[in-house]
Amino acid sequence: MQKYKMESDCKYLFVYGTLLNADNEYGAYLKAHSTFIAKGYFNGALYNLGEYPGALYEPTSKQKVWGDVVLLDSATKVLKVIDEYEGYGPNEEQPNLFVREIIPAVTDAGLVDCWVYLYNLPVSGLLQIVSGRYP
Repeated sequence: MQKYKMESDCKYLFVYGTLLNADNEYGAYLKAHSTFIAKGYFNGALYNLGEYPGALYEPTSKQKVWGDVVLLDSATKVLKVIDEYEGYGPNEEQPNLFVREIIPAVTDAGLVDCWVYLYNLPVSGLLQIVSGRYP
């Protein structure tokens, strides 16, 4: 059974996909309700899911997933909206396409523990984005 996370002291979000685009309705929402902190990465793999990417966190991997670390204005409120976009939560299709976890992101200023939406389904047959950057 999936355990859903809403409460945490974590106020940072690592964004690596379509939420980086302010032309996207939810990307614009996120930009309006967060402050850019730093560019960064986490160890893992990035896959092309068609209209958007999906990342796996693999702490021992030499590959990296690149993105932005943002500070959320109100983590609980903003994450509730972004959860809907990412299809994460008990009222979404099961199993969820993405899960939200806290992982360490590497930035020029050091490690930052961030929420991140990670792909939750099998990746066999998917094209890996070897550069770790989307698009």
